[in-house]
Amino acid sequence: MIEHKFALLAVPMLPLVGAILAGFIAPNLGHTLGRAFAHSVAILGVLGAFILSCFIFQDVLAGKSFNGAIYTWLVTDGVRFEIGFLVDSLTATMMLVVTFVSLMVHIYTIGYMKDDDGYTRFFAYISLFTFAMLMLVMANNFLQLFFGWEAVGLVSYLLIGFWYKRPNAIKANLKAFLVNRVGDFGFLIGIGLIFAYFGTLDYKATFALAEGFKDTIISPIPGWEWSLITAICIGLFIGAMGKSAQFPLHVWLPDSMEGPTPISALIHAATMVTAGIFMVARMSPLFEMSETALSFVLIIGAITALFMGFLGIVQNDIKRVVAYSTLSQLGYMTVALGVSAYSAAIFHLMTHAFFKALLFLGAGSVIMGMHHNQDMRYMGGAWKYMKITWITSLIGSLALIGTPFFSGFYSKDSIIEAVKHATIPGAGIAYVAVVLGVFITAFYSFRMYFLVFHGKERYHDMPHDPHHADEHEHHGLAKGEKPHESPWVVWVPLVLLAIPSVFIGLLTIQPMLFGDFFKGVIVVFPNHDSLAVLREYFTTWAAMALHGFQTLPFWMAFAGVALAWFFYMKRPDIPAAIQKKFSAINTLLENKYYLDQFNETVFAGGAKKLGYALWKFGDVTIIDGIMVNGTAKAIGWFSGVARQIQTGYLYSYAFWMILGVFGLLTIVFLKLA
Repeated sequence: MIEHKFALLAVPMLPLVGAILAGFIAPNLGHTLGRAFAHSVAILGVLGAFILSCFIFQDVLAGKSFNGAIYTWLVTDGVRFEIGFLVDSLTATMMLVVTFVSLMVHIYTIGYMKDDDGYTRFFAYISLFTFAMLMLVMANNFLQLFFGWEAVGLVSYLLIGFWYKRPNAIKANLKAFLVNRVGDFGFLIGIGLIFAYFGTLDYKATFALAEGFKDTIISPIPGWEWSLITAICIGLFIGAMGKSAQFPLHVWLPDSMEGPTPISALIHAATMVTAGIFMVARMSPLFEMSETALSFVLIIGAITALFMGFLGIVQNDIKRVVAYSTLSQLGYMTVALGVSAYSAAIFHLMTHAFFKALLFLGAGSVIMGMHHNQDMRYMGGAWKYMKITWITSLIGSLALIGTPFFSGFYSKDSIIEAVKHATIPGAGIAYVAVVLGVFITAFYSFRMYFLVFHGKERYHDMPHDPHHADEHEHHGLAKGEKPHESPWVVWVPLVLLAIPSVFIGLLTIQPMLFGDFFKGVIVVFPNHDSLAVLREYFTTWAAMALHGFQTLPFWMAFAGVALAWFFYMKRPDIPAAIQKKFSAINTLLENKYYLDQFNETVFAGGAKKLGYALWKFGDVTIIDGIMVNGTAKAIGWFSGVARQIQTGYLYSYAFWMILGVFGLLTIVFLKLA
């Protein structure tokens, strides 16, 4: 199947067709028929893409791959601009993850969005997003990569602001759009340098030429010399910092929880935010040539992994806890990239996609059962009423904290071991960050779990807020009402996601990390091979899991769970006392390190002041003052002078005529002389 271009093209095109039909045809079919048509065509499109991806994955396992153009739309000065696909083990893995998680989200959406007026529009958006993400991961050139990159950004803008009547949603999607533009500026610089020096946008040609430019030095500013490869890699990674929400370009992701919960699972667990991780892994032949770029990637990832985890501790909104968990786990993936453990990063990307989508969709199920209440302080004891959601959320939480035998254990512990044995500058700091991050992750994850599913029922303690009048804001349960399990279209995806959350890690760790699965796709120089030690001691998945019970990360995770249980099940007065005693730290965390205020003051405020100065000087002074009003005043002055000459008397005109003739004669005589 992989040899047939039509089959490859059908993978992204089927969701696109579903999006077009759901967006343009379904709204004209009436309320009931239109809704059924919209979710049917959207789900069938993604299902078709998933089935084709499975067949393509089988071909890849059999040793087949594809790298070629599908359509050439421009040739200029010998450079070809093409739509093309590169399908290898890395691409096939991403295709399976994207289509499977998207399929689960599509099914889940039928139940979650059943009462929403934008039902058909929502299905059109999520199918369009799936198309954009598939175009990104299947690209074989930087032009198509950039198209997919910007397309997922555009659709995420539409999805985050889906409830466009809510001011917070509009602010959140604008924030996401602007922050991603900052990252994309660096991304464009990286692509521009490749095109300027290599003369191609094709991956294969770029990697082949890169060795010849390894020692090339550029001077973007006179006297400031940079390695070309380092500049390219850092530029590309700045793009990844925006898309994959790395510090300090992470600020958009928590606010994007203003979108419907299925979006949180689709965009912020499995697809858009992992685009940057995928891109850096794909560019491993370039990043391996620059230890400076790898060190930069490593430090940024370590900061994100640890400090974003701290913010999850103080969140009360169930979706925001999971959002900060996503930020922290993306930091782990980035740390893996920084120590050249690209395969471990992709491995964690894959396992994380399943259990994080499970946690987001589980949070959505809880929100439905609580009648749109998202505040964990007014939950508790839900396990009695929502047993499927409870069990699946527990599985997701155990996978997230890296419990041995669960999928997250294999990928997270592999990253920690890789960092421990890495030689990249900054690896020591990163190791401390990722180990502490294990404790923090376990603490806030099970804080959420205990507050939601166990302990005292607090459903009716919520104070009434008259400002929450919007239909999408939380309402909470009425007096005497209890939570309820979600319909089957909601809990079936939870069960289907729980299965890989347990088993996908143990089934795939050997080929992905220690086998030849990524051979010839991901490049790692021998002096950067941080997985070498782990590869030497790895025997089986069972032995690794059993050994995991003796390692520091396991006991850090155990301590985090135990502390969460003690604080929120036995002594809930202690967290309140700590919060009061360390109010300054709590305020710092609740204000998210004041980064939003800094951005608004320095960047937004600075942009406003710069705009005001340009308006005052350029518009008011130069254009209006000199060019428009100045011209009018000059004409008025000239007219006033001319008016003194134009008297209307005959003798006056005769005098000026004689004076003119005298002047001409004078000039003639001077020339003759």
